[in-house]
Amino acid sequence: MEHSAVLDKADGTQTITIDKRSNLSREEFISQYVNRSIPVVVTDAAKNWPAMGKLTPDFFKQNYGHVKKTIDGVTYTMSEAIDKVLVSTAENRAPYPFNFDIKKVFPELMPYFSPQLVYGKSDRIHSALMPNQLLAGTTVHELFIGGNGSSFPYLHYDALFMHTQITQVYGSKVFFLYPPSQTENMYPYPDNPKFSQINFLNPDHEKFPLFKEVEPIVLHLLEGETLFFPSGWWHTTKITEPSITYGRAQLNGNNWNKFINDRYINWKKKISYAALPVFAYGSIVGAIMNAFEGV
Repeated sequence: MEHSAVLDKADGTQTITIDKRSNLSREEFISQYVNRSIPVVVTDAAKNWPAMGKLTPDFFKQNYGHVKKTIDGVTYTMSEAIDKVLVSTAENRAPYPFNFDIKKVFPELMPYFSPQLVYGKSDRIHSALMPNQLLAGTTVHELFIGGNGSSFPYLHYDALFMHTQITQVYGSKVFFLYPPSQTENMYPYPDNPKFSQINFLNPDHEKFPLFKEVEPIVLHLLEGETLFFPSGWWHTTKITEPSITYGRAQLNGNNWNKFINDRYINWKKKISYAALPVFAYGSIVGAIMNAFEGV
């Protein structure tokens, strides 16, 4: 087990690292990280997943080579994309993000990502009280396939204030994370505050001078490791080798009110007559879940 540390640098500033934990009990996971809104890497959460060692680039090429995805106006089959992923370089990058809604595209693979982590006393996303309409606009179970040199250049935090779980099924990936306290320095779009205006790969420090004042928490997530980071944490990634990643949105008592409020704001813009009933239902259901969970 590795512990987090706050490292004093020569200029008097501090660098925060993220815990890597093994044999972490569910109670410790929730009390030390989830409830405190602190990221953590669990090194052995996926050790018994059937996905590990099975879901490789060759597996997807052989079994789902016909599946298509359009990126930047170009349509690729899975087979074509995998071939590009395996030889990808920074100068000749594979298409990205090559991502899929697992439940829609290959639902038969869901048992491969089990047993699931639960971030609260219940899994609120899959609660019988959660209507599918409230989850519109987010993908709960997602698969990302990428190659060396691929990246997502824009800093963001995830839709609907969801917590995020990331497991490296194959290969590794480098994450860059910033806590919610740095939101002002991320220069979020006024009309889309979950996305930064900054191009992370080529930041314009004259236009965005405050961005120079912050340093990311840099994390190299290795194959088999699972990263949890709470809602509101800014992040982006870079890939240095063929990579397959499982992403899972999570919802519990800590982010429920933010989720419902964000849902209300979005619906007010698009379906105004439904916004208030959604907010009322979400508030009532949240109270019921809180009572059931003893929150």
